[in-house]
Amino acid sequence: MAHRFIGGDRPAAAQRGLETSDPGLAQYVLRVYNYMAAGLVLTGVVAYVGAASGLYASIAATPLFWIVLLAPLALVFLLSLRIERISLGAARICFWSYAALVGLSLSGIFLVYTGDSIARVFLISAATFGATSLYGYTTRADLSRFGSFLFMGLAGIVIASLVNLFLASTALQFVVSVIGVLVFTGLTAYDTQRIRNLYIAGEDDVVAGKKAVIGALALYLDFLSIFLMLLRLLGDRRR
Repeated sequence: MAHRFIGGDRPAAAQRGLETSDPGLAQYVLRVYNYMAAGLVLTGVVAYVGAASGLYASIAATPLFWIVLLAPLALVFLLSLRIERISLGAARICFWSYAALVGLSLSGIFLVYTGDSIARVFLISAATFGATSLYGYTTRADLSRFGSFLFMGLAGIVIASLVNLFLASTALQFVVSVIGVLVFTGLTAYDTQRIRNLYIAGEDDVVAGKKAVIGALALYLDFLSIFLMLLRLLGDRRR
């Protein structure tokens, strides 16, 4: 949903003569990255505290867990569908709330995987995301032509993941994780270029701020998905 909002129908930056060296564009994109990075930090802190304090274990077997699991999805829909109508402050609150709830729902990874492997996979994910996002920001190639292919891949990942909830196949999980890394790596470049292309010099600060929040959400989802897919592939489970 976030991907659809930030895409719009705007032409590619190269067609509009937009230079990546534009200081206003650089500030706007930095704002997006700052939101995304802060959201990831919040998610990580909440996830660790939730695991260390026993909060996650206490709610994992209760109906409250489903609220924690589904509430972020509701916030994504709210941000994606109502971003133009809500205030900038409300958009920020939704984003921070989403990041915190996702963190609580992911606390279990600290109980399943070793801390060293989580840190290692995080660094690999950060390097992968950073290189791909930089490419999406600097390239003059129009990545929009890959959009349909990437979203078809995303739909396939979702369907295969739902099917595997019943099959519990390790082979299918491996295939989904490998394809997922490729798809979300591609989406990182794709989303970064779309965020860049939506920049308008001199735009109202509130509108630009909302764009930054929804853009940060898209990149946050890309990074988190890459991390979780790689963790399934490379993470060391606790004995």
